[in-house]
Amino acid sequence: MALRRLLLALLGSPRLVEKLSESRPIRAAARLTAAAITRGQLGARQATRGLAPRLLRLRDAFLRELKDGARERGWPWPPGRGPGRGGRPGAAP
Repeated sequence: MALRRLLLALLGSPRLVEKLSESRPIRAAARLTAAAITRGQLGARQATRGLAPRLLRLRDAFLRELKDGARERGWPWPPGRGPGRGGRPGAAP
């Protein structure tokens, strides 16, 4: 608890933060962090490029199955024949 307060008090000082940011270890850590983030972004982009064609095939297969299933059930219904399409409540379809 006391260590936390001490660190917060020290890091609250703009002069100390500026001095730390100019030190070699902090600059090296910042460089490593930036490099890791950049590598991660590039890897993610490459992964999504390889994934895009598979997602498109999945979408097309899903839509094809959905349309085939709808046609088997008689969809789209002729005007006035489907459930909830202008009929009286409780009337037989």
